[in-house]
Amino acid sequence: MVFLPAFVKAQVSGLLLLTNLPKSMNKENLSSNLLRPKQHFVILDGLRGIAALAVVIFHFMEWIFPDNSKNFFGRGFLAVDFFFCLSGFVIGYAYDNRIRKIGVKAFFISRLIRLHPLVILGSVLGLLAFLFDPFLIPSASYSTGKITLLFLCSVLLIPLPVMEERAFNLFSFNAPAWSLFWEYVANILYAFVLCRISHRVLAVLTIAAAAVLCFVSYRAGNLLGGWAGDNFWDGGARVAYSFSAGLLIYRSNWIIKNKLGFIGLAVLLFFAFVMPWTKQEWLTELIIVCIYFPLLVSLGAGSTLTPALKKICEFSGNISYPLYMTHYAAIWIFGHYYESYKPETTELAYVIIIGIFFLIGIAYLAMVLYDLPVRKYLTKKRQEALRS
Repeated sequence: MVFLPAFVKAQVSGLLLLTNLPKSMNKENLSSNLLRPKQHFVILDGLRGIAALAVVIFHFMEWIFPDNSKNFFGRGFLAVDFFFCLSGFVIGYAYDNRIRKIGVKAFFISRLIRLHPLVILGSVLGLLAFLFDPFLIPSASYSTGKITLLFLCSVLLIPLPVMEERAFNLFSFNAPAWSLFWEYVANILYAFVLCRISHRVLAVLTIAAAAVLCFVSYRAGNLLGGWAGDNFWDGGARVAYSFSAGLLIYRSNWIIKNKLGFIGLAVLLFFAFVMPWTKQEWLTELIIVCIYFPLLVSLGAGSTLTPALKKICEFSGNISYPLYMTHYAAIWIFGHYYESYKPETTELAYVIIIGIFFLIGIAYLAMVLYDLPVRKYLTKKRQEALRS
């Protein structure tokens, strides 16, 4: 274990210097500097894209192999736990040294601008797929009022697990939003509690969260829960451990210098999703989430990146969140196509491969034509409000 890279120290030092600025420095410049995003860990950004791709593949394959033990990609859902761990690390790095200066309100606004535009878009796409699915006619039991309520709950991230034919997903029109719900919960707890506690207290809370996660995994036989009404609280256990573990990694400077690079770490991450099934699956998944993923975050933060792969990592990181939040509308259509036609293996392989590239293309368009412009507009309005 070694200390954070030099550029991280430089960023922290820069923030500390803000406290010694002359009194003539106006509020506008101070707020602008504090709210400016910090430099990214580019390899971790790239790994986030690999995890998002894993979720997409898993969602395709679970229609074909409902039994995960028979699914070669049966652990793809664990990518969400990697997201949570990565989020804890990144939030700690980005805000630990400045949240008290910018304030809780500014922190929440930053997170909403970053996350919520795609929550809305994912809900819109989910609604359109529900209404115009070519392989399934919406049930007459869904009135305009009920559809409107489901949509609003999806947009506002209010869990409403009422659609039986969709396995009582918390968010009927965009199932992956369940993890965003828990991400917001983690952000709220960070702003009011976690950013204020000592390193030792955080370590104790992380161990306690690990114990709860052990119980959840043993009881359920896996760590798949959190997305539906009957396993709602499992999601809380998953985010509690992984988010706090990521935060603990940052605060403990558990950065492992290595030369694995993006390719090596991407292979290691991908292996977690395809490794053979075991008889004690609940324990295997615990080891992956509690030990393997935090290790990969430490390695990713300490690895070096060759210039040739920088653009790939940046693209992978940029596309990861749009891909995660926009893909599931098409997954429902694919599932109904599969149930209606039962295509042969060759046809199915072509459909899935083409579908993955199609969804990456949709995610790119969502990012370029919607997410980035909306966030840029909201950020500009926020800066104008600070000036007034």
